[in-house]
Amino acid sequence: MCSQEDFQAQRSQLVALLVSGSLEGFESILDWLLSWDVLSWEDYEGLSLPGQPLSHSARRLLDTVCNKGAWGCQKLLEAIQEAQANSHTFELHECWDPHSLHPTRDLQNHRPAIVRRLYNHVDAVLELAREGGFLSQYECDEIRLPIFTSSQRARRLLDLATVKANGLAAFLLQHAKASPSSPCLPYEAAECQKFVSKLRTMVSAQSRFLSTYDGSENLCLEDIYTENLLELRTEVGVAGALQKSPATLGLEELFGTHGHLNKDADTVLVVGEAGSGKSTLLQRLHLLWATGQSFQDFLFVFPFSCRQLQCMTKPLSLRTLLFEHCCWPDICQNGIFQFLLDHPDRVLLTFDGLDEFKFRFTDRERHCSPVDPTSVQTLLFNLLQGNLLKNAGKVLTSRPDAVSALLRKFVRTECHLKGFSEEGIKMYLRKHHREPGVADRLIHLLQATSALHGLCHLPVFSWMVSRCHRELLLQSRGSPTTSTDMYLLILQHFLLHASPPDSYHLGLGPGLLQSRLSTLLRLGHLAVQGLAMSCYVFSAQQLQASQVDSDDISLGFLVRAQSVVPGSKAPLEFLHITFQCFFAAFYLAVSADTSAASLRHLFSCGRLGSSLLVRLLPNLCIQRSRIKKGSDTTLLQKAEPHNLQITAAFLAGLLSREHRDLLAACQISEKALLRRQACVRSCLAHSLREHFHSIPPAVPGEAKSMHAMPGFIWLIRSLYEMQEEQLAQEAVRRLDIGHLKLTFCRVGPAECAALAFVLRHLQRPVALQLDHNSVGDVGVEQLLPCLGVCTALYLRNNDISDRGAYTLTECALQCEQLRKLALFNNKLTDGCASSMAKLLVHKRNFLSLRLGNNHITAAGAQVLAQGLKSNSSLQSLGFWGNSVGDEGTQALAEAVGDHQRLKWLSLVGNNIGSEGARALALMLEKNKSLEELCLEENHVCDEGLYSLAEGLKRNSTLKILKLSNNGITYRGVEALLQALSRNSTVLEVWLRGNKFSLEEIQTLRSGDTRLML
Repeated sequence: MCSQEDFQAQRSQLVALLVSGSLEGFESILDWLLSWDVLSWEDYEGLSLPGQPLSHSARRLLDTVCNKGAWGCQKLLEAIQEAQANSHTFELHECWDPHSLHPTRDLQNHRPAIVRRLYNHVDAVLELAREGGFLSQYECDEIRLPIFTSSQRARRLLDLATVKANGLAAFLLQHAKASPSSPCLPYEAAECQKFVSKLRTMVSAQSRFLSTYDGSENLCLEDIYTENLLELRTEVGVAGALQKSPATLGLEELFGTHGHLNKDADTVLVVGEAGSGKSTLLQRLHLLWATGQSFQDFLFVFPFSCRQLQCMTKPLSLRTLLFEHCCWPDICQNGIFQFLLDHPDRVLLTFDGLDEFKFRFTDRERHCSPVDPTSVQTLLFNLLQGNLLKNAGKVLTSRPDAVSALLRKFVRTECHLKGFSEEGIKMYLRKHHREPGVADRLIHLLQATSALHGLCHLPVFSWMVSRCHRELLLQSRGSPTTSTDMYLLILQHFLLHASPPDSYHLGLGPGLLQSRLSTLLRLGHLAVQGLAMSCYVFSAQQLQASQVDSDDISLGFLVRAQSVVPGSKAPLEFLHITFQCFFAAFYLAVSADTSAASLRHLFSCGRLGSSLLVRLLPNLCIQRSRIKKGSDTTLLQKAEPHNLQITAAFLAGLLSREHRDLLAACQISEKALLRRQACVRSCLAHSLREHFHSIPPAVPGEAKSMHAMPGFIWLIRSLYEMQEEQLAQEAVRRLDIGHLKLTFCRVGPAECAALAFVLRHLQRPVALQLDHNSVGDVGVEQLLPCLGVCTALYLRNNDISDRGAYTLTECALQCEQLRKLALFNNKLTDGCASSMAKLLVHKRNFLSLRLGNNHITAAGAQVLAQGLKSNSSLQSLGFWGNSVGDEGTQALAEAVGDHQRLKWLSLVGNNIGSEGARALALMLEKNKSLEELCLEENHVCDEGLYSLAEGLKRNSTLKILKLSNNGITYRGVEALLQALSRNSTVLEVWLRGNKFSLEEIQTLRSGDTRLML
């Protein structure tokens, strides 16, 4: 027998178990409890309210059963076992008298078996009951509502029989006895097995070869797939000082139990920048399922592409979407579809590329019928909300800017795909180049070229480096620096491969570009038309409209897309969305339709908060009367901003001085080209100044601060693409701020290069805050040119290792302005300690060092303590969340004892015991500057507090002592109170989370108001 105490101890596990399946499983448990009289009819009605979250119902059920005593708790466990057993077998106890004198009672006592008897015959039973006068037409229609599964309809019919006294219960008993038993899980049926086999074969065929980036060769995904950094998003600010960096997941952990933002939602959201590998990640997921390697909790996986879904113009139902647009069951379509509806927890739907879906997410139009047709956007949005196939697994990928706050309300877990780690880049290149020495030479080239190395953290750039490895290894001039440089390199690669062999040595010169200029312009026109209409899959008619012929297609930038219309010819798409943006930018840069006057008018009338279109593309700011209806400039007003950001940066890069000679060969006059270049340069500088002028005035007594607006990083990237020092200097000439905040701005190594390129021209020093980004060690290298203008650098949660810390500190030694450094929540170990100690020894004006939440032990603390002994300027030292222990604490305490400037020391969560506390007490007796000591989340206990109390008796500077969660009892605080009676300097002592009774807390509060309990 399960005791109520044991039952309550397992409550969280039971809740997780009850909500882990589908609503069908939960209702099956209620059937058993009702049949055993554990639940009264009133209990059952309260637990069966439609529309309430499953987690809410599960907790109410546990509360209800617990109130029934130990017997009720035991019966719930048995009901869970019965429901789980019934999902694998349909042998139920079916002994009841069809002519019972108490039919209502027998319906309840045999409810699980009767539900299964009526499962596949509800419509026929309803019709017979209506003809017999037991039910009205209205009651039949209510039970038949399409939002209910077959078993739910059977249950509602039984519920109605319980409250009707007209013979319906007796009729159902007799009919159920005469009906054949319906199997609970038709998965074992040959028809279902055949469909699963067909679905696996289809998904395997679609995912076995890499389909992203490359159309000219088949790359086996199994051979070349490289893991990306997949980071779990957590709510920032919820946890306290010990909040760790977001967890890094493996792909197989995508449906784990951690990091849930909304436990009642079904959708896992994976966000990442264009080219970060989202599509390839889903492709890998599909292959793992199809080959039986992982994700086997799902019997059915249905993959969809949002860019192809939006091509569906006719209304369609859920059944049509799954069967006609994914995989058609050859037999028993009705039975298989019903199984999907009854067991949604065994179904996984994946939707790739919400950012390429032209319809914006909304929850205004509700659609709950799985068989009634509706628009494709309504169908998709209701699937994501859970109005259709609730409890089915759903994975959605998107670029971050396309995800609205409204959509995030329906997200269970959000993961950020952050691209390759440095080891990932090496692994990727080694998988692609197995010839001796080639991969090593490429890796050496990247390590020697930090700008190119920074770009390669996005897989799309790693693919380009791999594809153009010969050009990179053989070229005599410098390696690519900007994104535009890399795309011009891949353009050269494709053009040369389509040219005679003797032209390969020429490179991307005017002659090569001129020879295929008409092709490039036609592809550019197609790209512009596609962006304008949010179209990324092109039909034969669209290709014809842009005059794209087979020769243009043979160049390799257009590849076959999977057809979304059964029986239709496969359409074409660009290798990647970034290639479509690049060709659109090329067209806008050299097309005769793009006048310099239009660009000038565009940039002069843009406002800071306006759409990106109003800033860079030559169509929005032209007077309506001057625009030809249907022209490219008119159409682009409807394009998606996140695609136009990429296009804009490419356009700036193409119009740079670096590529002037190249564009001069594109049938554009030198005069027109110079006008466009001048226009872009002046307008980019003007846009940045306008951005800076919008900064609100500083709060009196504080430095003027600016939190970057969404367009700021794009403007910086565009300036960087132009590679003009004078332009960058002009852009920030009048910037007057003391603190530049760029947290959660998706800053990676490439963005760091752009920031450094522009910010190094600041005339006034600035504190640069880059917390919660993806800077990494390579990004640190990119930031070095602007370190000289930084007074402080905050790099919390940026995947920085000891190598990055070494690089940073070596440069910081030469930067007189830099006085504060924050590197908490990174990947630092004891290996960084010597660098930090060197910084403390040689930098005499250094004020603050924060290294919390890393992996530093006592050995690292001892090294750092040696540097601290030679330092006389440091005011703040943050060491929380490491593992220095008593030994490391003793070393730090000895160093701090004689320090004359340190005011704040944090050693939270460092496994400090009584020995460490004793060392800190001796430090307090000697130190004459420390004002705040943070020791929460340790093991100080009473013995350590006795020592600290003695130290406080001889200290006259400490104002705040934090000792929460340290295993301290009332006895320890008694000693502390004695010390406080002799110390008037201390203002607060934090003691929350220790071992006090409520009575002791009241007594302590009245004893000294400085105790924070």
